[in-house]
Order: sequence, then structure tokens, then C-alpha cells
Amino acid sequence: MISSVFDSIRKFIPPVHREGYPFIAIAFVIALLLMLLWQPLGWIGLILTVYVAYFFRDPIRTVPADPNLVLSPADGIVTAVDRAVPPAELGLGLEPRPRISVFLSVFNVHVNRVPVGGTVTRIAYRPGKFLNADLDKASEDNERNSLLVTSGERQVAVVQIAGLIARRIVCWAKEGDIIAPGARFGLIRFGSRLDVYLPEGTSVLVSVGQTAVGGETVLGDFAGSRPAGVFRQD
Repeated sequence: MISSVFDSIRKFIPPVHREGYPFIAIAFVIALLLMLLWQPLGWIGLILTVYVAYFFRDPIRTVPADPNLVLSPADGIVTAVDRAVPPAELGLGLEPRPRISVFLSVFNVHVNRVPVGGTVTRIAYRPGKFLNADLDKASEDNERNSLLVTSGERQVAVVQIAGLIARRIVCWAKEGDIIAPGARFGLIRFGSRLDVYLPEGTSVLVSVGQTAVGGETVLGDFAGSRPAGVFRQD
């Protein structure tokens, strides 16, 4: 009986990533202190504590098993489908590649997932500014952490970009790690953006304005067997 109750709760309340535990504890202690000073402030503190827990939620995702698929690295809105030169620190050259950008608001899940499976062949961090992550120049100017995943002859880069509010990029992956598609590799605290750079010939299957779900939404297909499709806003 008790286990079934907990199972029902887990369906509606996603687990919280351990990265958020210290922040939740700090927010809760502050809420208690505010409650002692003035009860209305304490309730505001408790609401903020709930939000912090909500921000660090880490829901289970159903990841497609097809190795030809490129998955969204994050929850958010697709803000760009274009071509751009990958970050210089990855050593991928100066030729523009297909790029898909996903913008995360402060209300999205912020746990990041690798778009493809393979070996992490390079991780490169670069300090920078904290411009609005929705701006195109944020890809060049903002603090970022770049991850290069290699599978056979394919190389896919995923770049974590800090935003106006974000002040901390976290990456758990290490160079040499063999990682499964859709696996968690990091997060960015409080608002951010992720760019995915694809190999030439990849069929892009999303459009600007589309909502993406990390680890589930298919951004592209290496095999090119799926039509790009027609999208409409409704």
C-alpha cells in the first residue's frame, strides 16, 4: 500500500538531481529564519525553496535507441537552425556546419544530455560574458563549455552556453568517457542555451520555435532516411 502511494507520487513529482541538494538546503534554512522574523516572509521563502527544488528536477526520459538519431541536449525552445563555425577550441576547423540552438528559460529542466552516443574526445571550457543566451552573439561572447562526441567517423559537438542569469556551468563528463545517447552530462544553473553542431549531410528534423525535450526530441538523422518534414505554428 505504502509503496504504491510512493509510486503514484513519483509519477507526478520528478526526482531532484543531487546537484541541487545544497541549494535546496540553503533556501530552506533561510525560509525558516525568515519565518522566525516575520511569518509572511517565511512563506515567501518556502515558495522559493519549492522553486529551487523544481529547477533542479531530473525527470526520467524515454531515449530513442536508433544510433543514427541526434537528440536534443536539453528542454527548451529551438531558437536557431542555421550554419555556424564551431568553437575554435574544439579544433573542428573554420568551415560552417549545421547548427541547432536550444534556449532554456528558468522554468525548463536544466539537466543536459548528450545528443549522440560515442566517446568524449574533447572537453574545452572558455570563460566569457553573461549576455542574454537568446542572442546569437552569445555563442561567441558568453562563457561556454564545449563537448565533442565521436562515434566512428562522425563528430557531434554540444556547447553549454551561460546566459544572463546563469553563472555556473557544470559538466560531469570527462575526456575518454564512452557515453550513451541521451545520457546526462551536465547542467547550467538558472537559464542558458545549448548549441549542437552536426556533421554535413545530417537531415535536420526540427524548426525554429519548436519545443524540444532533452533526450527525447529528435533534432536530426545521420542516415537522412527521414524527410525533413513541414512545420506549422498553431
